[in-house]
Amino acid sequence: MRGLILVVLVSLAGIMLWPAAKEPTAAPGGALDAKSAALLAHVPENSAGTRIWYAASDYPRLKLPGGHEEIVKSALNIKGKMTFGSFVWDEARIPKSGAMWVRVDLAHQILSVFRGGHEIGSAVILYGTDGKPTPTGDFTVLQKSADYHSHAYDAAMPYMLRLTDDGVAIHGSNVREGYATHGCVGVPPEFAKKLFAVMAKGDPVFIVPQPQAKQG
Repeated sequence: MRGLILVVLVSLAGIMLWPAAKEPTAAPGGALDAKSAALLAHVPENSAGTRIWYAASDYPRLKLPGGHEEIVKSALNIKGKMTFGSFVWDEARIPKSGAMWVRVDLAHQILSVFRGGHEIGSAVILYGTDGKPTPTGDFTVLQKSADYHSHAYDAAMPYMLRLTDDGVAIHGSNVREGYATHGCVGVPPEFAKKLFAVMAKGDPVFIVPQPQAKQG
């Protein structure tokens, strides 16, 4: 997905300049098994409504890192392509309570937020480069800070949700084409604010690795 051929990195406010990825496509949830992939696939332009509702008898099941599995009751009906800096947030008709969890899809550069099995938010992300890759696996929110400032990179990281002991976090970033992080997951600041409001310490975050290239 990325043609990562660059020798010089330019640091800017904790974000490194990097060759651009292909324009992300809308992939609600993003599944790893064939059945879920068919149900959560990109929706045709002529599909009606802002949300895809699944029958209770046939909920898709997302296979997630760490052997976890979550059902999806509904997904955002995102039409067309999402661009760098864009996001969708829609809680209409969704219960105000329910287990929160996040899925980060590095292959598509998309983060999806779920409450009680319903996708309520989706955003294009930045993630770490080969030099400072974003770790994959299952994590929990360890710390929250609305106005966090990184001393290591002398950079503001608003609405920070820390995932690892060494500082990898989800936080507000200037999500632009050609940029990457030092391992964190960067999301648009307004999206980060909404995510910060609904996530609590201990809530799970699943970061799915990019598919491995087949060896010839």
